[in-house]
Amino acid sequence: MGVLPYPPAYTGAMPNPHADPTSSPAGTSAAGPVVQHFRQALLWPLRLVPAPGAAPTHHGPWHVLRDLGEASPWREEVDEYTGESGRFHERHYNEFVSFLPYVQRFLYGEGRSRGSTDAAGSDGDSPMRVFRRRDIAAVRLVAHPGEAPITLDVIHCDLYFFFDIDVVLLNLEVGTDHLSLAQAQDILYRFGRAYPSGWEPDGAALHCMASVEWLDADGRVLAASDAQQRDAFLSHVAQHRAPRIAAHWAYLMQPLVSDHSDDPGVLRYRQIEYYRMPVMAYLSLDDPRRLTRDDFVRLALVTGAGGADAHLPYAEHHLADFEHKYCYDRFWVNTGAAPNTRYLCNGHALIVVGDARSEFFCCRDRGVLAQFRHQHFLLFLIAHFQKASLLMFSDQLVEALKKLDIRSTPSVKQFKRAIRASFERFLRFTHRYWFHEISEQAQVRALSHMCAAHLGLDPLYDEVKARIADMNTYLDADSLRRQASTVVRLTVVTLFGLIGTVTTGFLGMNLLAEADAPLWRKAIWFGVVFVFTTWLTIYTMVKSQRLSDFIDALSNDRLSFRGKLAALARVWRAGAD
Repeated sequence: MGVLPYPPAYTGAMPNPHADPTSSPAGTSAAGPVVQHFRQALLWPLRLVPAPGAAPTHHGPWHVLRDLGEASPWREEVDEYTGESGRFHERHYNEFVSFLPYVQRFLYGEGRSRGSTDAAGSDGDSPMRVFRRRDIAAVRLVAHPGEAPITLDVIHCDLYFFFDIDVVLLNLEVGTDHLSLAQAQDILYRFGRAYPSGWEPDGAALHCMASVEWLDADGRVLAASDAQQRDAFLSHVAQHRAPRIAAHWAYLMQPLVSDHSDDPGVLRYRQIEYYRMPVMAYLSLDDPRRLTRDDFVRLALVTGAGGADAHLPYAEHHLADFEHKYCYDRFWVNTGAAPNTRYLCNGHALIVVGDARSEFFCCRDRGVLAQFRHQHFLLFLIAHFQKASLLMFSDQLVEALKKLDIRSTPSVKQFKRAIRASFERFLRFTHRYWFHEISEQAQVRALSHMCAAHLGLDPLYDEVKARIADMNTYLDADSLRRQASTVVRLTVVTLFGLIGTVTTGFLGMNLLAEADAPLWRKAIWFGVVFVFTTWLTIYTMVKSQRLSDFIDALSNDRLSFRGKLAALARVWRAGAD
């Protein structure tokens, strides 16, 4: 694919990750590659769950968020496709035409107008709803204790809801200028973690930022990470058997709250994927050709910065097919509108690296930066939305089975309703949100296929589809079995009732000639016969299973007369079933 050889491994002084590159960009450039502009977009898929004791509602969860009004920092985003035409720019047009028509309907609706749609009470025309909060202006990060803090601008912070799917995706985009490559790698590696995976012997959170602080427009701290408070996380897992969301992410999601927390809230969420958030990154470098294979491996697999003795993070044979598996090198050449542009994708991460000297690569309206923030973000969102939805269906099946008690009729009925509802929602998901091809543009299509392949979407879809189909087949078979059993019982009751009917009604014979009797005596006889007939019918139904076995024994020519009498005796024998 036109791949040029890597430069020799850089043998000079490694960039100091503790240094602030903004203080001396020129000096940093001499030490190693400089990231002139850095963008990171985190995408956190979560499953929405109803609050305990909450009444079921047919409205989407965004209605609850919208109705909170000033009590919530989230506001529904009237985007460029539904707002004023003056906000609609060429980059939005390029985004729209990049996708196939059925994907356009999923992303933008069909000639939608949010005001008229809401008035009609139908959300089906707009399957994706976006809410944005604007109170957080920046985030201040410290990767290691003692380092100078790095402040990133918060470009936007959004929540994505989807019609008929109990999934919400948090999208946080941040950016800054003039970072060393090591700093950018550390931010990619450490920032997007919902909670620490462990702690160092000195109590520092493992693989996490040493400090994370959300800042408002005036620089005031709104919330800070508590990842270093080991005891709080340990006690939460011991009590709830579920991880505790770090304080700064819990603050960002409010008024949505973790389902395993003690905080009150109508909108609740649960973790549905790995605790590391899927990440996208845009790195505009002063000279991307100075990056070594080790640098690209660390960026593509998001392994963090290497030390002074930088080398491959994994064994050489494990990375033998790295370029073929994780790199899209169509533009990794010295010519073209955006020369030396390379895309790295492992499903969990989508990274684009390019030359800061290229006007097209840095252009936010027509260039690679615009594509990264629009087309590439949406293909990444679609892939992770599909995966999160499939995992949600799988979780719902497990929960339905967990609540099933075959000895309880209400539990069985509730289980059937849950499985039927899952089957119906899965059908709607398949026809509305599941598609393999999202674009005919070669670049978008290739990156989409890479994301889907690394995430294993097709095998996951087949697995969930087979599970739901098995459940539905079981319910159908159970219904047929119950119907067959009912037919057998009704046949037995009809057969034995036929004997009395023919006997008493033969030639119109009446055992008691009460036709001319007074009305009160007719009523008494009617009541007596009604009670006796009802009791006999019910008794026959109670014994219908054993009577059915007796009828089978009578029709068996190979069974002796004594065996048939034994079958008759079992009708009234205790424990015969």
